[in-house]
This record gives sequence, C-alpha cells and structure tokens, in this order.
Amino acid sequence: MASLSASSGTESGETQRHHFVLIHGVCHGAWCWYRVATALEAAGHRVTALDMAGCGASPGRGEEVASFEEYSRPLLDAVAALPGGEKAVLVAHSFGGQSLALAMERYPEKVAVAVFVTATMPAAGKPMTYAFKQLSQGKGPDFFLDSTLGTTGDPHNPDKTFLFGPKYMARRVYQLSPPEDLTLGIAMVRPSRRFLNDETMNGDVLTAGRYGAVRRVYIVAEEDEWKPAETQRLMASWNPGTEVVGLQGADHMPMFSKPRELSELLMEIANDKQS
Repeated sequence: MASLSASSGTESGETQRHHFVLIHGVCHGAWCWYRVATALEAAGHRVTALDMAGCGASPGRGEEVASFEEYSRPLLDAVAALPGGEKAVLVAHSFGGQSLALAMERYPEKVAVAVFVTATMPAAGKPMTYAFKQLSQGKGPDFFLDSTLGTTGDPHNPDKTFLFGPKYMARRVYQLSPPEDLTLGIAMVRPSRRFLNDETMNGDVLTAGRYGAVRRVYIVAEEDEWKPAETQRLMASWNPGTEVVGLQGADHMPMFSKPRELSELLMEIANDKQS
C-alpha cells in the first residue's frame, strides 16, 4: 500500500490532534495531496494519503484492477486497521468519493467525519453508478477534449477506461491552479477504470443505517469546470443532513488552487464537536 504518512508534531494542550486519511480522484494518486498534507502535518496532525490500487506509485496497471473492491482495498484496509476507539477524518476528492462511501458503509464506527471535496457522493439506497450517470449527462466525447477514452476487460462486456489529456487538464481541471502543479499533474496521471459494470458499483450496498449515519460534509469547489457547483450541491441534497460549504476560487483541484483555505477548512470541520 503506497502512502504518504507522518505523525503528529509537538504536543499542545490547546490543539486537537486528528488523523486525516486523504483519498485521491480518478487518474491521480497520493501525490496530489502534497500541499494539504504538508499544511496538516505542520499543524500537528497525522496524515495518511493513500494510493488506490493501480494509481499513483502503486504497482500494476489501473486498467488491470479487477474490481472496485480491489481498487478501494488500500482505503478499506487502512480504516479497518485503525486501533479500537480511534476515529479518522476521511477526505475524498472527485471519484474518491465512491471509495469513501464504501468505507463509511463498512466501518461507520471508525469515521469521525467524511468530507467530500468536489467528490462523487452516492445516495443511500441507490447504486453508486447512479451518481456517475447523473454526472455524465450532457457530456459527450468533445467535452473531454484530448483525454483518452478506452475499454478493458471482457470484450463482450467491456469496462471503460479514462486518462486525462493535457489540454483537458489545463482547461477544465486545473484552470485556476498554479502552472507548476498542472505540469506535475500532466506528468503523473495514469489511466483508470470506471467500473461501470462492477458488482459493487451496481449493487444495493449503501444503507441509511450505516453509510447514512456518518457525519458528512460536502465542500463545493465553486469554479469547478468539470463538476459544476450546482451538480455538487445536487449530490449533497441526495443525502439528508449533509453539511455543505462553498470554497470560492477553487477549480476541480482545490488542493492546488486553494490549498491553504482547504487545509484550514478541513481542520475546522475536524474540530467541530458534532463529530
């Protein structure tokens, strides 16, 4: 399991210490959290930024990951391994919201709060593919510009694969982010599966009694060109009780376009005694 991990800093009676587990989105890896991880660690928190299977620095090819369960295994294992009584702050970006939802369903007692950062937020009682299909409405191949769309798996029932193109990243994903982070992203992205035919993604796996019982916060990236703010708020509305907060000036990569503001917001959310 590839990860970036650090222990909390100097002890202080005035500062609450939290364990943040950071989950990346499609085509990305733990590397995309480097600015936020540094800020959280500097404030004395423990940070674990995970690579999902076939992503980031993890071995193997993303196209060859057999199932969504296997893809999400690094997160599920990390949450399962938390010591008894410990609760972590789980933070997911983009596609990572679906892995987060699965972890919430499996281990609700281990999640202090689940934070969806312009992330796909499934609805309890509906397949996770429902959210993806809603997000895809009105987005034809031209929307994705120079991105690479392919297929993998059973030729009679193939799954879709996706790799960001540099022009697409510059225009719709990183348009407000520093140019050096766009350059990093272009160099680091890897192809990912969509898992549209996956049993877990299409099953009735998310329940109101477990997934729906965890405190949830949705951070809306207000200038997201890929996932418009109104779509983000729509997903949050599918889950009653979700707290919603807007992040002005953030593109689809708030960890790059607004790293300080996002880091401060995450600490604020974690410190809220509702959890």
